[in-house]
Amino acid sequence: MKKPLMNIASSLTFLALSLGSAGAYAQGTGTAAAHAAAPELMQGMAKPWELNFQPPATPVMERLEDMHTFLLYLIIAISLFVLAVMVYICLRFNRRANPVPSKTTHNITLEIIWTTIPIIILIAIAIPSLRLHYYMQRAVDPEMTLKVVGYQWYWHYDYPDQGGFGFDSYLKKGNDLKEGDIRLLAVDNRVVVPVDTTIRVLVTGADVIHSWAMPAFGVKRDGVPGRLNETWFKAEKLGTFYGQCSELCGVGHGFMPIVIDVVSKDDFQAWAAKKRNESGIAAPTDKPATTTAGSKKIAPLAKPESAEEKTPDADMKDQKERSKKTGEGKPSKAAPGVIPPEEGTRAKGTKDIDPTAKTGKSEAKAKPSKADEKAKPTQGSEDNQ
Repeated sequence: MKKPLMNIASSLTFLALSLGSAGAYAQGTGTAAAHAAAPELMQGMAKPWELNFQPPATPVMERLEDMHTFLLYLIIAISLFVLAVMVYICLRFNRRANPVPSKTTHNITLEIIWTTIPIIILIAIAIPSLRLHYYMQRAVDPEMTLKVVGYQWYWHYDYPDQGGFGFDSYLKKGNDLKEGDIRLLAVDNRVVVPVDTTIRVLVTGADVIHSWAMPAFGVKRDGVPGRLNETWFKAEKLGTFYGQCSELCGVGHGFMPIVIDVVSKDDFQAWAAKKRNESGIAAPTDKPATTTAGSKKIAPLAKPESAEEKTPDADMKDQKERSKKTGEGKPSKAAPGVIPPEEGTRAKGTKDIDPTAKTGKSEAKAKPSKADEKAKPTQGSEDNQ
């Protein structure tokens, strides 16, 4: 009697499990179809009882998580090895098991081993760590720039590549919270960035040191007054991501949240156009604007001849020709005590004073003319008379 009842119970259990599996499969396929129809939106924030990092949304955070996992396994292996050595020493070399201790003071082989192995471990850590450090330090060929300025106690954002509009981002108070807003993490103006776009972030502070941190992006950069720090990210998942100021900056330090919406590129362009219209800023253009007069374009000014490059010899020749035409190159009759200017080296109307002149009287004498020489009797003729 018991055996048939057990068989019936087993059959009912199998049927229930089968029905449950079929329902779960149908629900799973329905969910997968819904996800295929609409892209999955990710919510980058800490979860209750979460032990690991937030799910990565950028290549930098993926590499940081891989580096963390590598170090975690390495530390576990080292800890287990040290624990095993300590247990072995306690059991093998206690007073009962080893009543006569060894008097060995040096062991060259052992000393080489415990010096070489830590060096190898440190090299194994340093190489990937430095690679990751240089990878996350500076953006390569950024597609847009986001400027972040920290104030007490809010953030200011500028989009230089989108016309230069900007806005402030404050924490939403309790009375302003709407359905879906997260207390102490919701802001009035969110940062919006396009997906799959390399974005350079410039961070600074206006009053004290702040720190702009976004855990899901693997970004944490201090905003120091008077200094412009740089970082970057490339969000590969759509969704909303949350961060906070990570540097003690005063009484409102815990009330400086950061919210970033990662949207498609088309949605971002529509959002940027809306912000430009609100700010009264024209859309940025890749081509330089051309100035027009009426319906005709103004031709660029021709390069003047004087702007052409000339050799020193050609320049000196032109100066001499101009001096001959204007008469400046002809030597003028110099007054006593005045040195005549050299040709082409002095402007018209200027005079050079002889440094040998004393109290307005010149030691140099003017050369007598031919008429004076004929009229002046010589000393010999006077004696003859």
